[in-house]
Amino acid sequence: MINVLAIDDSLTIREMVRETLNSAGFTVTTANDGEDGIEQFEKNRFDAVITDINMPRMDGFGVIERIRGGNSNTRVPILVLTTESGASLKERARKAGATGWIVKPFQDEGLINVVRRVTGAS
Repeated sequence: MINVLAIDDSLTIREMVRETLNSAGFTVTTANDGEDGIEQFEKNRFDAVITDINMPRMDGFGVIERIRGGNSNTRVPILVLTTESGASLKERARKAGATGWIVKPFQDEGLINVVRRVTGAS
């Protein structure tokens, strides 16, 4: 079973990601901001993390930096899911350690395929 952590301050987006990935057989844990996401990440083993950029308490860049600078599971794939599409933000995320970038609104099949690809799920 592939476990995915989805971090977004929008309940609607969290539920859309959960429903989309659950329908493809993934297990999804959600978090409502970066701090909550890091707490969840430290408690459980995840095969992929999906994070928004613009969130209260800790933004997506902070999430990426905390995971990459942590003590465990530092090589987990991290996908950024955001309305932002600027090249400088993508570059900043890549330098922080993001694996990929998905612009909202996402296509269900596209999200599923990206998560399958980065986790090695068939």
